[in-house]
Amino acid sequence: MTNKAIGVTKLRAKYSGEKQLIFNDLTLSIPHGQKLLLLGPSGCGKSTLLQIISGIIPGAVQIPLLAEQITKPESWGFVFQDPDTQFCMSYVDEELAFVLENQQIPQEQMKQLIEEALEHVQLHLPKLHTPIAELSQGMKQRLALAAVLLLKPDVVFLDEPSALLDPEGKQYIWETIRSTLAQHTVIVVEHHIDGILDWFDRVVVLNRLGDIIADGHPSHVFAEQKSFLMQEGIWYPNIWEEYFSYQSNSLSLAFRAEATAELQAQPNISGSQPLLELQNFKVKRGAYSLVVPYAAAQQGDWIAIRGANGAGKSTLLFALARLLASNGSYRIQGEDVGEDIPPSMSYVFQNPELQFITDRIIDEVTHSLIVKYDKERTEKEQGEHWIKRLFAPKQRKSRIDLQQLTLEASAALEQLQLSVPPDRHPYELSIGQKRRLSVLTALVENRSILLLDEPTFGQDARSTFIMLEWLQQLQASGVTIMMITHDEQIMRRFATQIWHIEHGTLTTCLPAHALYSKEADDEQLTQLVHT
Repeated sequence: MTNKAIGVTKLRAKYSGEKQLIFNDLTLSIPHGQKLLLLGPSGCGKSTLLQIISGIIPGAVQIPLLAEQITKPESWGFVFQDPDTQFCMSYVDEELAFVLENQQIPQEQMKQLIEEALEHVQLHLPKLHTPIAELSQGMKQRLALAAVLLLKPDVVFLDEPSALLDPEGKQYIWETIRSTLAQHTVIVVEHHIDGILDWFDRVVVLNRLGDIIADGHPSHVFAEQKSFLMQEGIWYPNIWEEYFSYQSNSLSLAFRAEATAELQAQPNISGSQPLLELQNFKVKRGAYSLVVPYAAAQQGDWIAIRGANGAGKSTLLFALARLLASNGSYRIQGEDVGEDIPPSMSYVFQNPELQFITDRIIDEVTHSLIVKYDKERTEKEQGEHWIKRLFAPKQRKSRIDLQQLTLEASAALEQLQLSVPPDRHPYELSIGQKRRLSVLTALVENRSILLLDEPTFGQDARSTFIMLEWLQQLQASGVTIMMITHDEQIMRRFATQIWHIEHGTLTTCLPAHALYSKEADDEQLTQLVHT
């Protein structure tokens, strides 16, 4: 294990085709054995910096950059923000065996080492030869960490290693990181920092331009830079409490608090007939299955879907969006749902890249707006008398004003903190920016049901709160939101219903106020959860 420091001196970099620098003479040195936490707003260059220091850029990925010196580690491992970009093989055992083969480990020793690595990260599978494609994103994140631990590198780069994990998984993964990497140099990008700060020797904070504006021990940085962290929307301890208590200069905050209280107290705002209803609903996804004995959502509900990684949460949304076949009863507004995605529904994938269909950011949003306006025009025409439709063909076939749509799309991008060149390819965004873009393409369509698979993953605090406020306003207008989330604050403060999935079965559907009521004691909650 080398004692050599790693880092960069006077680094300048930018994305191809853009004038704005990501870093402007940035210098950072990381000594052997240090545990460094890198913070900053979404899209400020944190992931890019990790890839430059590790040598992925420019070794495997080319972007324009210049530096007096880049000191790369001799032995390193990297856990990517998006675990799907991590894997070389198609099956779990083959992926980990590939790591061991590169270390010339005898084949007869591999099975035990693979099983130990999976146990380290608490990835429990029905069999080792499981297709990686059948794993949830959180399970993939555990697999990626297991592969890195098998490498036994000197330096480990972790780009949001627990972002997709359930609360228990987060705790276990960080315990594993602490115990396994105690003697290593570790550089971590992470948004949600509660419960992990005590492990880090140093915190480095970047601003939106990629400049270092704070560098020191965590206790000093969070004490001295709190106003900047608040201004830039960077997560810091107790930010949720301060966000919800600070209402003096924000009408939207007051609106949200009032609307949430009203909707949580009266979730069934549309009457007795559910908007969406499932009964004996069953889905098969590879080796995994999901069963929903009964569940119902009303118009204006905000349903938080929770459960451990691999429990079946994403499988449920896939089936509701008709991306997986199902058996049993599935009704929307009292009508049986066929094999096609319901026209009243928008879906946001957990992996944002699956959402994109164009080569430019602006086109992603304008396409959704065109879909929206085409739908509105079709509905209007269907409601007109046939004589009016017959004698007004030019009006019906009038073209959509693309210039106006572009202005609307730009305004929407700005609202969700996506102030980037509109001609940039969606794949060139940070994972947090990709996530906001994928959510935005669904929000602007104005559908009455939104299916969201962990939409706040990879977001800084500012972007998270803006997204939640937008969703809150849609909910107040009657939109039904079904959101997979591991964030207890979202479930507690925004949801009207909590659906809990455990081992492939929807076991609990509860009003959020019943689950989180201050008056509910432990015995009552235990009874509610297991009813």
